[in-house]
Amino acid sequence: MIEWIRSGQFAIDLAVSVCRVVIGFVLGASIGVLLGVLTGQFQLISSFLSPIFHILRPIPPIAFVPIVILWFGLSETGKIFLVFWGVFFTVWLTTHIGVQKIDRGLIRAARMLGTTKRRMLSEIVLLGALPYIAVGLRTAVSISFYTLVAAELAGSFAGIVYRIEIAQQNLQTGQVMGGLIALGAVSFIADRSFAAATQRLVWWR
Repeated sequence: MIEWIRSGQFAIDLAVSVCRVVIGFVLGASIGVLLGVLTGQFQLISSFLSPIFHILRPIPPIAFVPIVILWFGLSETGKIFLVFWGVFFTVWLTTHIGVQKIDRGLIRAARMLGTTKRRMLSEIVLLGALPYIAVGLRTAVSISFYTLVAAELAGSFAGIVYRIEIAQQNLQTGQVMGGLIALGAVSFIADRSFAAATQRLVWWR
């Protein structure tokens, strides 16, 4: 582990892995929240999209590794797609449930007071579902690191998991254990940081 850090390769691998997680997480979370609000609020959209999402949701990201290699080759797009896949369904489902759990009395009262649909979505629906969304996002943080394993196994030239795989092939147990510790530490820091942030932002939950 010390040799890995001294060589400067650890900083590069860490930066590459974190970059993949961040991009995949942001894309998956953004689209997941958007579609979760739409399917939770509008029955027509839900009846069309929800069955499709429920069919696709159980498929693990690692099952897509052969297809991703065929579609995207060894590019970063395929790796980001795998992280996106793992994050999207978790965030979509919690957002969808959160929107449906909102007190309908609040929505009826807002309509009676002449609230526009845009303000209804942003100030009542989205804020009302925010505690559920926060739980989904925090869960997705951990899932994004799980899917990173599948992503970097799909042909990579840098990254913590890639380095673990190379060390395993060379029977370098110390390097493998060092990579696992690094991956666990980064995941733990990300989870605790997100938990602290949501505790401040979603103080009313």
